[in-house]
Amino acid sequence: MTAVADIAIVFPVWSATMPAIVGIISMKHTINSAADLGLVIRAVRKSTHVRQDDLAGAVRVSRQFTHDVEQGKPTVQLGRVLLLLEELGIALNVDIPDEASRTLATLQPSRARARRNVAQRQVSRVEEESEDPKA
Repeated sequence: MTAVADIAIVFPVWSATMPAIVGIISMKHTINSAADLGLVIRAVRKSTHVRQDDLAGAVRVSRQFTHDVEQGKPTVQLGRVLLLLEELGIALNVDIPDEASRTLATLQPSRARARRNVAQRQVSRVEEESEDPKA
């Protein structure tokens, strides 16, 4: 089974007579590979007249990383790619089967609960250290 992600690219539409955005054009492109995603990122970057080094600086990654992503390198770090997408205004949407969607709905609350438990343990540890007479 192949996972397919749609990329929504949102471009503001400017009016020549009005200094405000008058509309938004959104286009969907199917992404089947790292190369497809890199091509979309490069197209959006170039269409907005942003240099690779400027994008990299805004996201706090190297220019080489940005170059690697645009060239479709399949082993780049996903978290950093998501930062590039966010900076460029590119939304990433995934179509999943209905059954997976129901499973996802049951997993999300447990993940949030796990994060809450970790945070509570950290707070308890800090409180214990502050009450420790050795400190």
